[in-house]
Amino acid sequence: MKETEAEKAGEPPPSLQPVIFTIGRDSGGNWVAQEKGGARGGLFVDRAVALKFVKFETANHPHAVVWVNGVHELNTSAMLVKPSEEPIPENLQRKRRAA
Repeated sequence: MKETEAEKAGEPPPSLQPVIFTIGRDSGGNWVAQEKGGARGGLFVDRAVALKFVKFETANHPHAVVWVNGVHELNTSAMLVKPSEEPIPENLQRKRRAA
């Protein structure tokens, strides 16, 4: 059986590593909470609500938050859902009607 890089380094596989969120304020004064990978996050009106969101998303993991001192803008490009590369089955495709 072949070892992965994480196993060789003694780290748990990514699926077992805790999710890390960053929390800080954007240039408009809103609170931003975003997963390190960028897939989840949002804008919040206050710090407590941002922290509550992160606690919910991480099952209250004690080391899930990294506080950002500077400006922390929400990166929405990482949140975009990429279209499936699999073709849509013909029976599920909408049929075009001629007008």
